[in-house]
Amino acid sequence: MKNTSSSFKTDIQSGLVVFLVALPLCLGIALASGAPLFAGIIAGVVGGIVIGLLSDSQLSVSGPAAGLTAIVLAAITSLGSYEAFLAAVVIGGLFQILLGVARAGAISNYFPSNVIEGMLTAIGVIIILKQLPHAVGYDVDNEGDFFFIEKGTGHNTFSALIDAVNYSHPGAIIVTVVSLTILIAFIKVPLLKRIKVVPGALVAVISGVALNTWWSASGSSLAIGRDHLVNLPVPADFNAFFAQFTTPEVSAFLRPEVWIVGATLAVVASIETLLCVEAADKLDTQKRFTNTDRELYAQGAGNLISGLIGGLPMTSVIVRTSANINAGAQTKTSTIAHGLFLLLAVVTIPFVLNQIPLACLAAVLLQTGFKLASPRVFRHMWSNGRLQFIPFFVTVIAVVFTDLLRGVAVGLVVSVFYILRANMRLSYFFSREQYNAGEKIVMRLAQEVSFLNKAAIKKTLREIPRGAAIEIDASETAYIDHDVLNLIRDFVSSTSVEKEISVTLTGFREHYSIAQSLPHVTIQ
Repeated sequence: MKNTSSSFKTDIQSGLVVFLVALPLCLGIALASGAPLFAGIIAGVVGGIVIGLLSDSQLSVSGPAAGLTAIVLAAITSLGSYEAFLAAVVIGGLFQILLGVARAGAISNYFPSNVIEGMLTAIGVIIILKQLPHAVGYDVDNEGDFFFIEKGTGHNTFSALIDAVNYSHPGAIIVTVVSLTILIAFIKVPLLKRIKVVPGALVAVISGVALNTWWSASGSSLAIGRDHLVNLPVPADFNAFFAQFTTPEVSAFLRPEVWIVGATLAVVASIETLLCVEAADKLDTQKRFTNTDRELYAQGAGNLISGLIGGLPMTSVIVRTSANINAGAQTKTSTIAHGLFLLLAVVTIPFVLNQIPLACLAAVLLQTGFKLASPRVFRHMWSNGRLQFIPFFVTVIAVVFTDLLRGVAVGLVVSVFYILRANMRLSYFFSREQYNAGEKIVMRLAQEVSFLNKAAIKKTLREIPRGAAIEIDASETAYIDHDVLNLIRDFVSSTSVEKEISVTLTGFREHYSIAQSLPHVTIQ
């Protein structure tokens, strides 16, 4: 596992890539929410710096979320002012802190991996579908809209793609092709892969800006107009900059409807966060586990601060998190760095950022989307069997055609149905004893183990002390859920190595492939 110092340069580069992705998303989500544009930037900065510092997750990135736009838009209208809505954001943050104290984060252990995989793949499909219009210069839909039915227009994702064909811009298409070529080259060309000074995304953005500057200076018809560039508010001076911050309306804290909105925000934001954190842990190559109770506390603190200074509510967001992991991030330094980049950029160079074509950023997101939804993912889930593939595929379809929460709910229902049908006599037995370093621990799995047992097994494996010896006995086990197998596999291949734990596996069937070529593991 890389330590913080050895991964610092990579994390800074990853933070820069996430900053480029987050900038238009923060603005687009604020626009879609009916809030001041700067409110999205505030949330992005607080999500990066404050939540980044407090969170236990090494890779997830927090900020304003597309999944909250409908709630925010309706709440601002019903409460009468943005200042009254900010009071609800503060209240929502307080509720999330209480959820963290109450250890409500354990709910994330009950999300099956096939549903999480389906959510990730669906997000990848949505990114591709939503960014294709921006890639050809059709920027009528804002960057923060990830719903199939577009807010305000009634159009859907497919009709936007058809319109994009009719209203495409040659200059934007060239910028997208050049940007994608650069991004792919930085992955495929050995010489460029060894260049660690600047990320490919930054080179792509600089190239896009340079091309459009040249076209504009020469009067070319390829020049990309103002409507197709990043549109960050540019204050005239520091007084105008600080005037963009807003405080909550104090009297709103006494209104019952404000508390109802706050509670709604807390519940929805917490569920989205837990889903995204679980997805981030699944994408983590080092297979680290996030303390979800601490994550809820961090999210609550972030929303509390964001509401106090005029920002939108936040969640952990999978688009920015995926871009972060795709860029090679290793620690939370990248998350914090992206927040600092946002802050420094809006203070010092907003006019420079406003020269970036949206087509450049669409190329970066298209690359992220393809990695999430590549054909390899579908083949992998198909190879895991029908019980894994059907809930996965249903989740993909449901998320794409509805939204994240509804889609995941549908996937959960289908997943539970198949598990219960295949395992009507579900049972689980585990005997936990006090243990010390150096002692041998025996974990005997029951006859049938489902994903519902994941939380207890994860907690036990996490608490095994350094240098201990453990025997995991599956001799009497006829069925082990895919999620539990993944959990044990990750413990054997990663955590046990790091903590110098001696592992003996007894009675595991050969096709489980729990351990391969690991000298510290004994197979019986």
